[in-house]
Amino acid sequence: MAEVRKKLNFRGRVQGVGFRYKAKYLAQSLGLTGWVRNEMDGTVTLEIQGRPQLVDKLLYSLNHDSFIEIDWVDGKDLPLEEDEKSFKVLL
Repeated sequence: MAEVRKKLNFRGRVQGVGFRYKAKYLAQSLGLTGWVRNEMDGTVTLEIQGRPQLVDKLLYSLNHDSFIEIDWVDGKDLPLEEDEKSFKVLL
């Protein structure tokens, strides 16, 4: 099945609640690649790559966490990064 790559920006209670580390754990457990980082404006940016249903599973899990509260998500599709092998938390 074809893979997708998405860039998503999350607003809400997404910093200081373990968002980045939960995203990393989920991505690694699902075999997804990409990165996540906190932004200066209080949002979190996530680039995620893999099978669409696994990306959806990661997003569902983030949205149903008891500490994370996502109010709004903006996203776009990106070209695949063929050489990417892991998922990173960027500082």
